[in-house]
Amino acid sequence: MREWWVQVGLLAVPLLAAYLHIPPPQLSPALHSWKSSGKFFTYKGLRIFYQDSVGVVGSPEIVVLLHGFPTSSYDWYKIWEGLTLRFHRVIALDFLGFGFSDKPRPHHYSIFEQASIVEALLRHLGLQNRRVNLLSHDYGDIVAQELLYRFKQNRSGRLTIKSLCLSNGGIFPETHRPLLLQKLLKDGGLLSPILTRLMNFFVFSRGLLQYINQRKKFRRRWVGALASVTIPIHFIYGPLDPVNPYPEFLELYRKTLPRSTVSILDDHISHYPQLEDPMGFLNAYMGFINSF
Repeated sequence: MREWWVQVGLLAVPLLAAYLHIPPPQLSPALHSWKSSGKFFTYKGLRIFYQDSVGVVGSPEIVVLLHGFPTSSYDWYKIWEGLTLRFHRVIALDFLGFGFSDKPRPHHYSIFEQASIVEALLRHLGLQNRRVNLLSHDYGDIVAQELLYRFKQNRSGRLTIKSLCLSNGGIFPETHRPLLLQKLLKDGGLLSPILTRLMNFFVFSRGLLQYINQRKKFRRRWVGALASVTIPIHFIYGPLDPVNPYPEFLELYRKTLPRSTVSILDDHISHYPQLEDPMGFLNAYMGFINSF
């Protein structure tokens, strides 16, 4: 009699093959509404989804929201209305490879390209000469760091950044603790193709997750940008975050960026503070924005 695991394997192969051909699920009504209310623009032949809401009339303030991994601009929906009560324009995009934006493969995804897409979106909207406030989370924190570096270099055509608020992003490679799934997807191996398809992340294993390696390689560039600029910087932190653990992350952040202010949310708030505690997150951000 064959070993039990051989029998399980023989049974699992056809089931897995069938699963891999199952189409993705239909959008929920909320996601369908989010997509319908947004727009697309084209960047180098690729369609990029974005939201652009007009809020307070007469205010010059613009906020650009940069989402995290592995999600989309929908991460901001719980605080969207609150932001429109303070800002004249509230803008968010789905990065290339995320959400409703195109997901080319094969493709060399990079933080540099994502930053260029943000710049292209603001040019598309005619806002390239306006001062903007950046509000970012997770993966978006790294994109914000690259935008900040370009702003610091005074390169023509770059964003003019008024303020930056980061949240629960692994801006320091040495304190970042990627989840096991992220490691498997990034590093490959026999499980990687199966996991990427099962999670519908097939473009990530050799593409999007390489931002973890990019962050190590360009640490001096990106952390240096945070440490050297003079614009207001704030960090909103959910302390139960397993990816950026307390207190190691916070101690290094305060040591490296003593000029930055920090808001620590309630003890039970974890990696997605804007979703777990939208009111606390919004209050922390408004407190920062109204302080200068």
